[in-house]
Amino acid sequence: MKLPDSIQVLERGWLSSNNVLFFEGESATLVDSGYVGHAPQTVALVKSALAARRDPVTLKRLVNTHSHSDHIGGNAALQAEFGCRIVIPAGIERMVSDWDTHALLLDAARQRGDRFAHDAVIEANSEFEMGGLVWQALPAPGHDMEALIYYCAEKRILISGDALWQDGFGIIFGELMGRSDALPATRSTLEMIGRLGVDMVIPGHGAAFEDFDAALARAFKRLASFEADGTRMGRNAVRACFTFNLLDLQRLREDELPAYLKSVPFFDSVNQRMLGFSDANFADWLLGELLRSKSIEIRDGWIVPTMAP
Repeated sequence: MKLPDSIQVLERGWLSSNNVLFFEGESATLVDSGYVGHAPQTVALVKSALAARRDPVTLKRLVNTHSHSDHIGGNAALQAEFGCRIVIPAGIERMVSDWDTHALLLDAARQRGDRFAHDAVIEANSEFEMGGLVWQALPAPGHDMEALIYYCAEKRILISGDALWQDGFGIIFGELMGRSDALPATRSTLEMIGRLGVDMVIPGHGAAFEDFDAALARAFKRLASFEADGTRMGRNAVRACFTFNLLDLQRLREDELPAYLKSVPFFDSVNQRMLGFSDANFADWLLGELLRSKSIEIRDGWIVPTMAP
C-alpha cells in the first residue's frame, strides 16, 4: 500500500522516534519530534522535507502520541525554529505544564528533555484533521498509560506510537515500576487495535508496515510471555533501556557500571522488585547479555554501543 501524498514518514534510528509529516496546502503538521540529543538533526530533516515540496510549506502544528523522551525531545527546538503550535494528549497536560520530570520518567530512567510549552490538548476518542484526512485519537494505555494512537478509518492507516511495532511494543514502564494495571492495559490496547481495519501501520520506531495481522500476533505472543514470567519482562526492559541510555552517554567505564545501575531508579527498582541480583551480579549479567547480543563492545575499559546514536 502506498501512503497518500499528504503523508511523509521520516524514519529515525535510536535514539529518536519516527517523525510523521502531514501536508495540507501551505501548512504541515508533524507527529512526534524525537530525542533532545537529535533535536538539531530533527529540525534539519523537517526543513529539508518542507523545502522539497513544490509549493512553500510551513510547519504549523506539532502533535505528540505520548510523553516519553524519544517522542517529545525535539518539541522545544521545533517550536523555536518554526513557531509551531504544540498539541499533546490531554492525559499528560499536568506533567508537561508542571514539567514533572518524575512523571515524565526523565528522572527515573535518567534521560534528558528540554522543557516546552504546549498550546492545546487532544482528548481521547476525539477526532481531528491532519493532511486533509480525519483521524481518531484512541486511548492506548500500557507502554504509557496516557498514550494516544491516531487512526484514519478512510485510508485504514494507524499511527501506533509505541503501542504496536512490527515486532512487539514499547517497554511497559508502569508495570515494572509497581503499577498493577499496566500489563492488563497493554492487552486491552492490543485487543482494541485488533478490532480496527488496518492496511498500513506507521509505528513509533521502525519502517511503516502492512503485515498488520502478523505484527499483532507477534505482539500478543510477546505479551503472553511477559504475563507468564514477569522477570522476562524486567530483563528485556533493562537491556533495552540501558542500551538507549548508553547511546545517549556514548560510553561508560566498565568499572562504573554497578554504581551507574544503582543510581538509575528504574534499573534499581526493576532489579530489587523482580530480578534480585546483587549490585555486582546485576552489572555482570547485563554486561554479558549485551556482549552476547553484540549491542556493546569493551574498548580500553569503556563500554561503548555498537550502533550509532
